[in-house]
Amino acid sequence: MKRILDCTASDFRSMNGQQLKQSIRASEGRAILAETMTSVAPLYPSVTNAELAAAFGADLLLLNLFDVFRPSIEGYEYECSEGESLVRKVKELTGRPVGLNLEPVDPAAGRIEELHAVPLGRTAAEQTLKEAKKLGFDFVCLTGNPKTGVTNGETVRAIERARDVFGEEGLIIAGKMHGAGVANETGGSIVSEKTIADFIEAGADIILLPAPGTVPGITLEISEKHVRSVHAKGALAMLAIGTSQEGADEQTIRQIALNSKMAGADLCHIGDTGFYGIAIPENIMAYSTAIRGRRHTYVRMACSVMR
Repeated sequence: MKRILDCTASDFRSMNGQQLKQSIRASEGRAILAETMTSVAPLYPSVTNAELAAAFGADLLLLNLFDVFRPSIEGYEYECSEGESLVRKVKELTGRPVGLNLEPVDPAAGRIEELHAVPLGRTAAEQTLKEAKKLGFDFVCLTGNPKTGVTNGETVRAIERARDVFGEEGLIIAGKMHGAGVANETGGSIVSEKTIADFIEAGADIILLPAPGTVPGITLEISEKHVRSVHAKGALAMLAIGTSQEGADEQTIRQIALNSKMAGADLCHIGDTGFYGIAIPENIMAYSTAIRGRRHTYVRMACSVMR
């Protein structure tokens, strides 16, 4: 199995989820996942945010606010014929694995702020997961947007459903990068050793954790402790920027990047609201350069989707 650093579009097309996981593992912390919103206008009207994120060095793309029952991506008008999938067209355009954010909303969540209603096509319901698989997503990420009421307990149940739907070859990422409007799951209480164990036992392959410095109380030492726990149980760790710091200055991005690597991150996530819908593109490049240098950054940026 090739490390993700060496993979081209044709390599990605032939991988299942578990092979992609091994490719990430083999890259020793030098993999970048960029999240983009699909339901808002792209940064520039002639290209989707997903394409822009790929062009600036992302290895994997994660679509947010995508409703599986009403598939659309702002910035790309395409009439799918029978049997075709908009998601598969995006993979062709970008040459990258493409995943989907789904939200394990807990109706019983204790709230610390007014919560937003989440449509069925964005939740981690069984029918939504089945449709996501049908559309051809390479992986799913079970997490919460702000003000959605996603809890760790409901995430465990969502992981179990996702594993049933996607099978043993599927790739499941799960965890919280901020509180999602839930009381008692904020700051240093977002995650615990028990939560990590529960996620992995339920079937998660990659545990999503806040990157050091992105959430109050999440220090480098705490992040390292959590990552060690993830690795001890055989899973991978993705450290995430989900607090709009993807719109910070490049020096801040580099600090988060190096701290995440020191904490042991296998995969580095950068969020979607540097501008509304995508990280500042230069920050994707800065993050990539910080953790793997110009060599691998420029190759990823320049490599043709025809390879």
